[in-house]
Amino acid sequence: MMKESKKGEIWFVAGSQHLYGEEAIAQVGRNAKEIVSSLDGAKAIPLAVVFKGVGSTPEQIRSICLEANASSECAGLIIWCHTFSPGKMWIGGLKSLQKPFVHLHTQFNRDLPWSEIDMDYMNLHQAAHGDREFGFICTRMRIERKVVVGHWQDPEVLERLGMWSRAVSGWHTLQGAKICRIGDNMREVSVTEGDKVAAEACLGYSVNGFGVGDLVEFVKGASDSEIDELCAQYEDEYDVVAELREEGARHESLRDGARIELGLRAFLRAKDAVGFTTTFEDLHGLKQLPGLAVQRLMRDGYGFGAEGDWKTAALLRAMKVMAEGLDGGTSFMEDYTYHLHPSGHKVLGAHMLEICESIASGKPKLEIHPLGIGGKEDPVRLVFDVAAGPAVNATMVDLGNRFRLVVNEVEVVDADEALPKLPVARAVWEPKPDFKTSAASWIYAGGSHHPVFSKALTSEVLEDFAVIAGIEVVLINDKTTVSELRRDLRLGEVYHHSAKGFSFAG
Repeated sequence: MMKESKKGEIWFVAGSQHLYGEEAIAQVGRNAKEIVSSLDGAKAIPLAVVFKGVGSTPEQIRSICLEANASSECAGLIIWCHTFSPGKMWIGGLKSLQKPFVHLHTQFNRDLPWSEIDMDYMNLHQAAHGDREFGFICTRMRIERKVVVGHWQDPEVLERLGMWSRAVSGWHTLQGAKICRIGDNMREVSVTEGDKVAAEACLGYSVNGFGVGDLVEFVKGASDSEIDELCAQYEDEYDVVAELREEGARHESLRDGARIELGLRAFLRAKDAVGFTTTFEDLHGLKQLPGLAVQRLMRDGYGFGAEGDWKTAALLRAMKVMAEGLDGGTSFMEDYTYHLHPSGHKVLGAHMLEICESIASGKPKLEIHPLGIGGKEDPVRLVFDVAAGPAVNATMVDLGNRFRLVVNEVEVVDADEALPKLPVARAVWEPKPDFKTSAASWIYAGGSHHPVFSKALTSEVLEDFAVIAGIEVVLINDKTTVSELRRDLRLGEVYHHSAKGFSFAG
């Protein structure tokens, strides 16, 4: 069951002006309502689309924008200029608008009625240059936004609006979200650190630290009856090995895992948190490193980052919300080891324990094995493979003066052979455009070894998210070359250093 998220809604605003008379504006409103009804019912768009009127004066437009700012339901806006809508009318509204928007460049009628076109028709259906006027004022004001072009019934247009609405839902859910960092950063790892104040100012979520003792108190509070019920649930949902079943020799370890899950869930509910981190360096009071508990919490939509990695926990939460309702799954991941055979280079992705079952290709096995590090009892965990198909890896890094989202498109493939001695959840993939280019590009971009892996989302959704969040995005795909990427990174360094000096009045 998905951890409750702020769904939000998309407000639709049409642009016009009073030059054409009141009946023309009324017709713009009727046409816009028909478009909204269609968009709201489109399967590709996961958020509700709500008509918020025709902006035909500066005062109306500014009022709508201020209302959007104040609304906890409004995640973003779709703006379309049905007629010519002078850009100066939009300055006050756009200057005050704090919500993201997509510019839909469409027109009400798909086809021209060639034999019937008159000047009344021409005056009413003027998006061809009304939207260009609106586009100019957005560019003049240095406003980042997505532009989607095509008829509003075109499946491709619906798909691209849907991807943007998924991105905006991820952004919306992070505003005011809480991430619990249980324990601190692990050892001297650098990439899992970052500026929490900057993250809250830029990305909207807060990160607060808690001692593992805070969690242990909740773990101790789990009752035997709750543990019995959860263990029975495990046996219903997973292929549980014999030694962990009720009469098995290691059943008590399963009960310890269930007790940790119950305590961790109660802890996160008490903190009203949507994400969390753990570290195997700080486990005092816990019998085993949380493995199964983390896997199941991720399945339910919580964000997670291992070893104190709060940026990945927040990104995973956002991507879980973006992917809601889609097949494929989304999980915390780690580039663990490589297959560098001349016939084909591959990455084996895994982690010690914490990979989300949403990406499993079949029914996971619930097993117990030694961990080898951490100095605790053997932890229980879900073991499974990931089916072949397209996916993305994404990571958020803090560069000091800005956040950067690094995205790599990959193709999941079947393992060359079975992995009978590897007791963890795992995925094998071939990164695009190829292993050497991908790895070098990721490293040049400063990408973390902790990506969020998704078979549900595309790189376009993540690019949209980066634009909405106002952060840098580096995309590694089948068109990437190392030389061009390094050039873009250098140019990006200059741009992001100076961009704060650009202004509407500049």
